[in-house]
Amino acid sequence: MSDSVAHKRWWQIFEVVFGIPFLIAIALQLVLPIPFPRGFLTPILISAGVILIIVGVSLVVLARREFAKYNQPTDPGFPTTKIISTGVFSISRNPLYLGGIFFLAGISLAFHLSWGLILLIPSFVACHYILIAPEERYIASRFSEQYQEYSKTVHRWIGRK
Repeated sequence: MSDSVAHKRWWQIFEVVFGIPFLIAIALQLVLPIPFPRGFLTPILISAGVILIIVGVSLVVLARREFAKYNQPTDPGFPTTKIISTGVFSISRNPLYLGGIFFLAGISLAFHLSWGLILLIPSFVACHYILIAPEERYIASRFSEQYQEYSKTVHRWIGRK
């Protein structure tokens, strides 16, 4: 890894920040289950989960395609040479993280993993401080004016300003 990267430690990746808490959530659901609402809500929650899974996977695939189109790494441990503001990056500055969050929320809903939804909250907070804040500092230092313009027009999570 280069000194000029957003993340310098092996654990500063989505798979650790979200994956470990999600595995803990599965274990907690087995040991200390929190029941999901039953009855007429069950098909609604499963359907919502499936929709979130599809949206999440779509965001990740589309973001990776944009990275590939511009020959940019998807691993934040490698330096980037340009800001991507096209495709899904025109509606989210973090479509990979957003897609991953939607995917995990969808899995949690579809499979009635209450702990999965609960532990998404601290993972989301950790994502901001461990992943996004260092990336934003790195990109701002590397592409100052261009990044300022981009962040003025596209929200961190979703939507245009």
